[in-house]
Amino acid sequence: MFRLQGSKTLAVDLTGDGVKAKNGSMVAYDGRMTFKKLSGGGEGLRGMVTRRLTGEQMTVMEVSGQGTCYFADRASEINLVALHGDKLYVEASNLLATDAGLRTGTTFTGLRGGASGNGLFTTTVEGTGQAAIMSDGAAVLLRVTPQYPLMVDPGAYIAHQGNLQQHFQAGVNFRTLMGEGSGEAFQIRFEGDGLVYVQPSERNTVGGDV
Repeated sequence: MFRLQGSKTLAVDLTGDGVKAKNGSMVAYDGRMTFKKLSGGGEGLRGMVTRRLTGEQMTVMEVSGQGTCYFADRASEINLVALHGDKLYVEASNLLATDAGLRTGTTFTGLRGGASGNGLFTTTVEGTGQAAIMSDGAAVLLRVTPQYPLMVDPGAYIAHQGNLQQHFQAGVNFRTLMGEGSGEAFQIRFEGDGLVYVQPSERNTVGGDV
């Protein structure tokens, strides 16, 4: 159902089913469609409340009908993720669209969430289907194994999936090594077995340099 038109436009073919997408991200459609604005971006009261508390409010729309919808957002690169009953953790600002059947919500991520500037919660996508995530530049998919943990700058982190534990820790980054940083730098440390998506451009974050 999800396919890419180039690297920056998502095409979703609908045959009576639906898709949930970031509000305002649809750039064109053909066929017959109905549109519904959803509150919060997570399912249920808890998802709405936690987003309001953390400032991670995300406006989502549901599109259903017959035809093809095209989605894009600020010329960001788009990456397709296939879920098979597992869970994807993704920064709210990087989530473009999901199959309507996938469950979305929020999860507590501790200090890492605070470091990324998106509150103490991050978005979860769970079930079987497809999701589209965005990156500033072509995303890099990195494997984490028990033998090789991975350190990621909070501003470059997009998403992760698999059996991973994450820890927010003080450390160094390239800006500190080059003498361009000020104060203490922070990293996310991933351990376990899974995949981490990172982008080659850093968001402005609270935790990059404090």
